[in-house]
Amino acid sequence: MVTALDPNTALVLIDFQKAVMLYPLLTPASEILANTTKLIAAFRKVSLPIVVVMVKPVANTGVAIRRNTQQPSSVGFTADLLELVPEIETQPDDIFITKHTWGAFYETPLDEELKKRGITGIVLAGVATSRGVESTARAASERGYNIAFAQDAMTDMVASAHENSLNVIFPRLGEVGDTDAIIAILGQ
Repeated sequence: MVTALDPNTALVLIDFQKAVMLYPLLTPASEILANTTKLIAAFRKVSLPIVVVMVKPVANTGVAIRRNTQQPSSVGFTADLLELVPEIETQPDDIFITKHTWGAFYETPLDEELKKRGITGIVLAGVATSRGVESTARAASERGYNIAFAQDAMTDMVASAHENSLNVIFPRLGEVGDTDAIIAILGQ
């Protein structure tokens, strides 16, 4: 349950791209997007920043790593599939971050962009819960950010991974709640 939000909070949206939303998601993309657009509207209403994080995969040119080659990879996606879904309407003053790995902090200017705006807390939403969202949350925690998780504005492809993130990992990093509860706290 989310009990409070840092007054200097940004909404961080992870990988709301056309290709990602085509994966076999546990929760229909339409439900996740409906809750996410409600969060966006609420953050805009109180003039808090919105961070749009998108992955732009690159082929691994380094040392070979162990990987299950049966898992889907986004390296072969066309440019149009890597575009933001149309339901996520951006504005010029949003913060746009391009990442090349699961986490939004790794080798990106995200931390710098948040700090220069005085941001000390984040609300996370996105796909996939156990990948991009969790990786970003872990890195945010290591950097001292207060974190709230909009559990109904995120999903995964693997039920056990999604549940582990929501019930085991996220409560150790911040507070987990639903979109309406987060919006209610924003309005206080």
